[in-house]
Amino acid sequence: MTLGQHITALRKGKALSQSELGKKAGTSGDIIGRYERDEVKPSIEVIIKIADALDVSIDYMVGKTDFELDKDTLKRIQDVSTLPADEKKQVFMVIDALIRDFKTRKAYATH
Repeated sequence: MTLGQHITALRKGKALSQSELGKKAGTSGDIIGRYERDEVKPSIEVIIKIADALDVSIDYMVGKTDFELDKDTLKRIQDVSTLPADEKKQVFMVIDALIRDFKTRKAYATH
């Protein structure tokens, strides 16, 4: 998928018009349309603004990863990373247990 296609899909997923995204990113809807059609490549500064407006990471927007990391999740990860080692270990144990339980329930639900 091209950068333009990613921008289009993300914009539509957020139910934004090109004009609305342009306003949020500090540009025009016409320019967003040109990016979406891959007629023009945005500068890194504009990519950052568009990613912020769409509430996604730059890596996700440009297709470097399939993992969408929204601002709330990123903030939580940042908060955990600042904890002392023992407390961070406890948080990860809880997260690991919840993920394991979720996967177990999911596995049994499909059988």
